[in-house]
Amino acid sequence: MPSSNWAAFGGLTPAGGRLLVATPLLGDPHFSRTVIYLLEHDGGGTVGVILNRPSHTPVGQVLPEWHDAVSGPAVVFGGGPVQPDGALCLGQLEGDGPGVRPVVDGVGTVDLDGDLTVIAGLARRLRVFAGHAGWSPGQLDDEMAEGAWWAVSGSPDDLFSTDPRGMWARVLRRQPPPLNLLSTYPPDPLLN
Repeated sequence: MPSSNWAAFGGLTPAGGRLLVATPLLGDPHFSRTVIYLLEHDGGGTVGVILNRPSHTPVGQVLPEWHDAVSGPAVVFGGGPVQPDGALCLGQLEGDGPGVRPVVDGVGTVDLDGDLTVIAGLARRLRVFAGHAGWSPGQLDDEMAEGAWWAVSGSPDDLFSTDPRGMWARVLRRQPPPLNLLSTYPPDPLLN
């Protein structure tokens, strides 16, 4: 569904704090049925993290000192195909401090080399991602025009969901018609 049609359904433009939901047309295995929390969308491009790809790797296995500080599930999330060997920590924060960079809606990036005691005192919730999703300037707009993504409202509760695997259907279900009907769209319509 091209973005021009999506606008008729109340679609939003991408922005920090909003979600990108992969449409059923998006067949790229990196992004199929993903929900992405956008950190920024501006003239320099777009950056976000995939929310519904928890791994089986406990945070304590790669960052032992952070294991008890992160929110459940306490695993590393596959944040996207860009820099998959790099770790990015996001937190819902109660203020500023050293090792914290505010992004949007009380969410900020957290320096994993920072003072854990100070950061844990500022953070209500923390999550660690391996890699992130990124688009060059204009690339996401082009993909939305081709019908690959929908931009919808998001919140820190989405970012820190305790049930990330079911997020794609849940986010679509809470949208106005006709998007909410797509929450039951089968992974392979030919098998339906």
